[in-house]
Amino acid sequence: MEMTFIYQYRLAAFTCLLAFCVILMGAYVRLSDAGLGCPDWPGCYGKLVVPVDEKAVEDANRAYADRPLDQDKAWKEMVHRYLAGSLGITILMLAMLAWRNRRYVMQPLLLPTLLLLLVIFQALLGMWTVTLLVKPAIVTAHLLGGFATFVLLGLLVLKLRPVGPAHAIDTSRSTRRLIHLSLMILVLQISLGGWTSSNYAALACTEFPTCYAGSWWPETDFSEAFVLWRGLGVNYEFGVLENDARTAIHITHRIGALITALTLGFLVWRLARLESSPLLRKLGLSLLILLVIQITLGITNVLGHLPLSIAVAHNGGAALLLLLLVTLIWVSRRHE
Repeated sequence: MEMTFIYQYRLAAFTCLLAFCVILMGAYVRLSDAGLGCPDWPGCYGKLVVPVDEKAVEDANRAYADRPLDQDKAWKEMVHRYLAGSLGITILMLAMLAWRNRRYVMQPLLLPTLLLLLVIFQALLGMWTVTLLVKPAIVTAHLLGGFATFVLLGLLVLKLRPVGPAHAIDTSRSTRRLIHLSLMILVLQISLGGWTSSNYAALACTEFPTCYAGSWWPETDFSEAFVLWRGLGVNYEFGVLENDARTAIHITHRIGALITALTLGFLVWRLARLESSPLLRKLGLSLLILLVIQITLGITNVLGHLPLSIAVAHNGGAALLLLLLVTLIWVSRRHE
C-alpha cells in the first residue's frame, strides 16, 4: 500500500508541474496573439497537426479563406493543446488510481474526481475560446480554470506527500482568517489580470506610477469596461473596447494590485511573528520573495511595454502565489 501512495505522489507532483507548464504556455499563446492560430477545435485546419506541405496549406487556406494559415501562431496553439491533452490524461490516471484504491482510508477520492471534472470543463472552455472568438469572459474563465487545476493538484500533492510524525501548529483564528482573506483578494486580482489581458488593456497605461502623459487618472469609461457578455459573433481578437474603457480596466487592475500587495504584506508580517511555527515563518518569507518579484514583473510590464517573457513570468508568479496561499491554509489547519 505504501508504494502505491508513493507512485501516486510522484504522478501528482509531475502532473502539478505539467499544469504549471500549461499555464505558462497558455499565457504565451494568449500574449503572442496566437489564441486563434487554429480557427477550429480540437484540430488545426481540420488536421491533428499543423499543415506544412504546400497542398495541405492550400487546402487549409481554401477551407478557411477568412483566416489564412499562420504556421508560427498555429504551432504555438497546437503545442498548448498537446500539453493540455497530456495534462488531461495524467489527471485521468490519478482519478482511476484513486477509485481503484478507494478502500484505503488514506486515499483522497473527492479531489482527484473533482480534478477530472474540472479538466473536462477546461477542455470545453478551450473549445469555446476558439469558437466564440476569444470572448474575454471565456478567456478569463479558462485562465481561472487553469489556475484552479494547478492549485488543486498542488493540494493533492500535499495530501499524498509522505510525512513523519505530526506536530500541532498554534495558529490563531485571526491569522487563519487573514490567510483566507488574502486568498480571496488574490483570486479577485488574478481575475482582473485575466480581464485586463483578454481585453488588451495591459498597455492602456504606459507609465508608472502615473498612467500616461503624467496623469494619475485619465479619461475612463467604466460603463463599457466590465460588460461580461456582448452577444455572439463578435471577434474579440485585438480587443473591441475604446481606449477609455481599456484605461478603466487597467487602473482597476492597478488598484487591485495595491490592495493585494498591502494585504499579503500584512500577512507576511503576521507570519513572521509566529515564533512557535518555523514552517509558517519560512512560508511567509517565501511569500514575501514571490510578492516582491511579482510586483517588479508588473511594473516592468508597463515600463517595458509588455515584454513577452516578463508577461508570461507574471502569469506564472500569480499561479505560484496562489499555490503558496493554499499551502499556508493546509499547513495552518494540519501539522508541521
